[in-house]
Amino acid sequence: QVQLVESGGGLVQAGGSLRLSCAVSGSASSANAMAWYRQAPGKQRELAATITSGGSANYADSVKGRFTISRDNAKNTVYLQMNSLKPEDTAVYYCNADPPYLKRSGVAFYTYWGQGTQVTVSS
Repeated sequence: QVQLVESGGGLVQAGGSLRLSCAVSGSASSANAMAWYRQAPGKQRELAATITSGGSANYADSVKGRFTISRDNAKNTVYLQMNSLKPEDTAVYYCNADPPYLKRSGVAFYTYWGQGTQVTVSS
């Protein structure tokens, strides 16, 4: 089964940069579109950036021009370079497929998420 391990988060001042990494292992296919999602305290998880298997990227308006998503299919790794960070970027960041991976539990399926990585931007 697929496993997702995010890393690279931390505490940074406004205007700073971070680079997140996501190691994808298991039965994941490099043909899947991948994405970074984020969930701020008290808010729903939202899609921040997506990238196709061929490398075409799309971004939420809130991060466009500041974030760059990339992938290394040979290393089964997805990255998110975040520049000009703002306090409103504070969230737990998760990588996943687009749409997210499903796992089976008995006869039911559920959406699988890794542990995420915390990004905190101070003003």
